[in-house]
Amino acid sequence: MTAFGNPSRIERLRTRMAQAGIDLIVSFKPENSFYLTGFNPIIYSHPVIALLPREGEAQVLLHALRDDHARASSFVRDIRLYGAWSTKVTMGLHWQAALQSLVTEAGFANAVIGIEEDFLPVSRHRELQGLFPGASFKDVSALIMATRLVKDADEIENCRAAARIADVGMDAAVEAVRAGGSERDIALASMAAMNRFWADTFPDKEVCDFGSLEGGAQNGLWTWALAGERMFMNCDNPTQRRPAQGECASIFIWTIINGIHAENERTVMVGEVPEANRRALTSILEIREELFPLLKPGTPISALFAGTKAGLEARGYGKYLPGRIGHGIGLGAHEHPSLDARTDIPLEPGMIFTLEPNLRMPGIGATQISDTVLITPDGCEFLTQSVGGLITA
Repeated sequence: MTAFGNPSRIERLRTRMAQAGIDLIVSFKPENSFYLTGFNPIIYSHPVIALLPREGEAQVLLHALRDDHARASSFVRDIRLYGAWSTKVTMGLHWQAALQSLVTEAGFANAVIGIEEDFLPVSRHRELQGLFPGASFKDVSALIMATRLVKDADEIENCRAAARIADVGMDAAVEAVRAGGSERDIALASMAAMNRFWADTFPDKEVCDFGSLEGGAQNGLWTWALAGERMFMNCDNPTQRRPAQGECASIFIWTIINGIHAENERTVMVGEVPEANRRALTSILEIREELFPLLKPGTPISALFAGTKAGLEARGYGKYLPGRIGHGIGLGAHEHPSLDARTDIPLEPGMIFTLEPNLRMPGIGATQISDTVLITPDGCEFLTQSVGGLITA
């Protein structure tokens, strides 16, 4: 993945480390190790370990088979290797011994080490305690996420590009609904359009997502569609079911550019739908309009939820209140914060989140309308800009 080295986020994180008394962060979580190094191996069958000291040069420890890829994309200069791979010179066969040597040589064996307790399995945590019995460990999950909350200029630009791709995919998906396609036809048409647009428009940007210990994610341009009663599944593999006249279909699109995600979701009415469905969609569109003046720096996230709640109750939908009306987006397709009644974080420039007030009414219908929104110094910018309103096929 193309390096996005910008020291501002690293320095912001180091400021938080100092405030929390953290001497060294040892990061295993793919999104976070990418955040600290600019390197995504796509598959994490061997750990990629980022080491960020409060002062001094960062390091990345990875398996030797990832060496060439890392040197071509990471903004971290000090790359260390473990494992065995061809003629590569490594620190040993196993990451545990290599990490122990690196941390000890740097003088952090008895320091305060920050780890990601929201990600590490208990077994990994125990391994680290065994490697550094003299160290004390602190959870830095929230600390890193708080830093990720405000995006740097390059991250915003990548999100803007991902949103453009999502818009192309949405246009193609709506046309596929109009052509009478099945859920799978809709998804395939949308993903084909997005991949073609990416190849033609952003040839130097990567669309791989973050994989796991057992699988990779070479392409992160995803669309799925759910029609009729299947809308209540929220996330399922598209089937050969064709949206029927008089029902709605939900289209969900996630895209990623150089590690940064965007989301675009729409509900399409197929022919004349029952008045209850049309009224629900119209209500959500109206509530979104009512929220627009609040989308500016200083507004607590909980105020967005309160505005949605008031709008739904005023229209007689009080018993269908959603748990949240959106979420943060960036290195994660769904990341902190949740746009709900409990989150009082004030909006500030550089935050990116999805705005998706919604209704789920069993036996009646569901709505799914979501855009990716950037908070700017004087308001907001909708990064996804595909057709909105009442969409009819």
